[in-house]
Amino acid sequence: MNFKNSTAERSTITRDTIKMEKETGNIYESIVAMSKRSNQISVELKEELTSKLQEFASSTDNLEEIFENREQIEISKFYEKLPKPVAMAMQELLEDKIYVRKPEEKQ
Repeated sequence: MNFKNSTAERSTITRDTIKMEKETGNIYESIVAMSKRSNQISVELKEELTSKLQEFASSTDNLEEIFENREQIEISKFYEKLPKPVAMAMQELLEDKIYVRKPEEKQ
């Protein structure tokens, strides 16, 4: 998933709960759906960051190499500036990009 183009807010804003419950019909089910999607996003981001930082890992690090690795610092700063996974999940819910499935309601 490409999180670089996320339109989610990077700071806290007030949300309309009526819009959030539109998909499920219940605000609590919407919160659970956002929570699960947020966990998925968080795991994906962590795996992506870890794989990028593995390129810089070495078994013989000395103090100078740690402080002078600008590329690693830039990658870390980029991921710190991304919107939080919860904000991304909220935005996806509001844009109807999250599919909510209820296994107890089989047809």
